[in-house]
Formats: sequence, C-alpha cells, structure tokens
Amino acid sequence: MKLLALETANEQCSVAITDDTNVVFHVINHQAKMQTQTLLPMIEQGMQSCSLQSHDMDVIAFSRGPGSFSGVRINAAVAQALAWANDLPVVPVSTLQALAQAAYRTHGLTEVTAVLDAKMKEVYIAHFILDTDHVMQPVGEEQLLNYEDAQANIKFTLIGSGASLLKPFATFNGIVATAEDIAYLGNYYATKKAWVDAEHALPVYLRDNAWKKIAEQGK
Repeated sequence: MKLLALETANEQCSVAITDDTNVVFHVINHQAKMQTQTLLPMIEQGMQSCSLQSHDMDVIAFSRGPGSFSGVRINAAVAQALAWANDLPVVPVSTLQALAQAAYRTHGLTEVTAVLDAKMKEVYIAHFILDTDHVMQPVGEEQLLNYEDAQANIKFTLIGSGASLLKPFATFNGIVATAEDIAYLGNYYATKKAWVDAEHALPVYLRDNAWKKIAEQGK
C-alpha cells in the first residue's frame, strides 16, 4: 500500500511517502508559515523522487488539526483536492495524536499529555498511552482549555509547544510531529479501513470561532 502523508498543522511543512509502511521519501521545510508556497512543490518532489504519480497512491493521510488555523485549512484542502482528483480514500489524523507518536518515536515516551499552544492564553490538550501495536492511543477527548484548567488536567509527561506554558522549563516542549508520524498513524488506520472520502476529509479546529478575525473572537 502506497500512502502519501501531509503535515502542515504546525508552523513547519513536511511530506512523506510510504510503501507498505516503509518510508521511501520524507522531507521537512522549517520555514514558518510558508505552507501555501511549499506544500505542493514538496509533494511533486516526493513523487518524482519515487518515480510515482498521484494516481499511484492508495491512500492519503493528513494532519486534520487542531493546530495552526491556516496550516490545518491548507492541509485539508490539498488532501481533499488530491483525493477527489484521484478517487482516493483519506485518513484524517489528529495533530495531537501525531505529536504523541512523535514523542514515542524520538524519546520512547509511552504515556504523554500532548499540548499545543492555541494562542489567546489557551492550549489544545489530550492524553495518550502506547498500545501493543506501538500506537499512541487517546485517553479521553481532545480539549481546548485555558492555562489554569489545563494545568489541573495534566495526567502524564508534558510534550509539545504548549508544555512550557503550563510548566516552565518543560523537558519535552520541543517535540514536533512530522509527516513521518502522520504516515505511521495513517498506515495503522488504513489497514483497518478507518478512512473517509474526500468530502468528509475535514479540518478540526476545536475553537468554534477560529475562522473569525482575532478582534472578533470571544464576542
């Protein structure tokens, strides 16, 4: 099974291609907020590198949020467009779960509280525990919480960009999910056929008024 994985929900942008779970292409662009300019060329680079075309893919996986509003929106739009054009199923992957998977991949952590900075003195937060398939599975729901409520909701080792907002000098605040983690989870869910069609490959913001201008939010 050939899978294309996209990750733009953070400030960076990354693309991965796997063939039967083997990573055959992976590239990261660390330029902040440049997803609109870099994502499509990176996908094209991956296809050329692997001598593939988009219709050769079997499934697309993308980070569906929560995360950067523009990054999540771009990721979903590109995944939808490719899926529609090539009649492919899509696996929307939680950005927080991908972050937890990155913590396991890079540091061997097996119980984490994943936290992303949501701005406006809030964080996206969720808890994960490693299962026997080496997948970080959610414990409870993803939430958008203010700092005080989030601090009271910490269960495991803090990871992610929001970790130091809740606990100064948090050790694992630098962990970031990449398309490699999206691909790993995408393959896991694809083997279970836990996918959707292009129409239902939708972003998840958690903040209901994310589309509004900052000055309008909260009114």
